[in-house]
Amino acid sequence: MLEDLVAAIRKRRAILFAGAGVSMTVGLPSWGTLIEHIADELEIDLSEFKGTDLNYLTLAEYYRLKQGSIGPLRSWMDRNWTIPEDTLKASRVHELICRLDFPIVYTTNFDRNLETAFELHGKDYVKVVNAKDVARVREGVPQIVKYHGDFDDDGSIVIAETDYLERLSFESPLDIKFRSDALGKTILFIGYSMTDLNIRFLMHRLWKTWAGSGYERDRPQSYVFMLRPNPVEQAVLEQWGLQVLMERDCPPEEALETFLTKLSDAVESEEAGV
Repeated sequence: MLEDLVAAIRKRRAILFAGAGVSMTVGLPSWGTLIEHIADELEIDLSEFKGTDLNYLTLAEYYRLKQGSIGPLRSWMDRNWTIPEDTLKASRVHELICRLDFPIVYTTNFDRNLETAFELHGKDYVKVVNAKDVARVREGVPQIVKYHGDFDDDGSIVIAETDYLERLSFESPLDIKFRSDALGKTILFIGYSMTDLNIRFLMHRLWKTWAGSGYERDRPQSYVFMLRPNPVEQAVLEQWGLQVLMERDCPPEEALETFLTKLSDAVESEEAGV
């Protein structure tokens, strides 16, 4: 199943899309921790919302309404979501991402962990957060595209409900860039549960573009690595051209590292002609 993915990576025709699960491998707080912090700061009793569908998007929107801006929350996240360099240096997952040498890495994470990992492993990169950064892209230099924003720019961060709804038009500079980058490339999603509405809608739009082109059979295969089997998710994602990959006989906390190790070994073996 990995042969096409390995070949695409070797030919530098694959894009990595990294989600929160990648940062959580080095101890980053979960979204649940963010919800608890917002509730504490705004003196909200979360027990009153048991049984309701209260998520961090709605809470962040409420935070912005009450505090006037997302700035203080962004500052708290920046302080608490910064991982020590020695921890990142020891992260096998981040090392493997660097070793696989994708020409473009998209991430919905706000933190700087990917950038720091690249620096620690001696890899040059260009960070892309907005339209201005697109002009800084250099041939042959990997790009780290902060698809949902970056801690260095409050205005870029997509965290509250309004931010997500506005992005559903998919007409922002980064959305246009993604459509251009991804249309003829293999995409590998890691660190996602695939419940992110933006990502699901994005893949649906990409599938519709190919379906309307008359050349759907020529679309490169894309993949999503999932920690646990989910036949419902798998069926829906596969109709949009996403092949689900798993490490079935591996504990969930070790699965991503195991998968990336096998993938890296396969890419290096083919490059060496083994």
